Amino acid sequence: MAIIINPRRVKLMMVAATLVLSGCVAPQKTTTAPVCAIGDAMMQTTLYFGMNRPNGPVISPAEWQAFIDKDVTPRFKDGLSVFEARGQWLGNDGKLAREDSKALLLIHGTDNESGQRIEALRTLYQQRFNQDSVMRVDAPVCVAF
Repeated sequence: MAIIINPRRVKLMMVAATLVLSGCVAPQKTTTAPVCAIGDAMMQTTLYFGMNRPNGPVISPAEWQAFIDKDVTPRFKDGLSVFEARGQWLGNDGKLAREDSKALLLIHGTDNESGQRIEALRTLYQQRFNQDSVMRVDAPVCVAF
């Protein structure tokens, strides 16, 4: 019995295999700065700080302001924004958890020093207020003043 190979069918199978396998490539982390028509390429980082302690009273407005004044402002003297937030997530126990939060928005350079200062804030807050985590969201942005 002779096997007849259709070249067109082989080509189609190769294209299909390539498309399927291309989905298996691990995504690459990119920190490419945007090309800005207006303004300068910078980074925007938003940190989300929970205001509940696992055991104990909520973090008071005075404690939060002291954190901003003594820990955040010296690291980011050029400016920052704080927003009230309300977070929710599905806990490990399967129950919906809700918590008042503060969102801290920072615009900064793409240098390693900025990243280190941000990580220092996250660690400090977690330790001081017994938090499991401080969520960090980074995005490249164009900034004009």
